[in-house]
Amino acid sequence: MKDYHYHINIFYSKEDSGYIADIPDLEACSAFGNTPEEALKEVEVAREAWLAAARKAGKAIPKPRYRPVIYQAAVV
Repeated sequence: MKDYHYHINIFYSKEDSGYIADIPDLEACSAFGNTPEEALKEVEVAREAWLAAARKAGKAIPKPRYRPVIYQAAVV
C-alpha cells in the first residue's frame, strides 16, 4: 500500500482554548492539543486510526488533494 503524505492544518480555537489540527483529505479526522506540537502529535495518531478503520472496512484510501505540508495559522 502506498504511504501517502497528507496536508495538515493547525489553528488556534478561542472557543476550545487550544489548538486544532485537521486533515482535509480524511473526513472528520482532527485532533486537539494545548500546543501546536501536541495537536500535531494527536492528529498523527488520529490519521493512523482513521486509515486502519478504513482498511478494515474495505474502504478506499483517498489520495491527497492538497500539498503534503503542515500549515499553522499565526495567532495575532
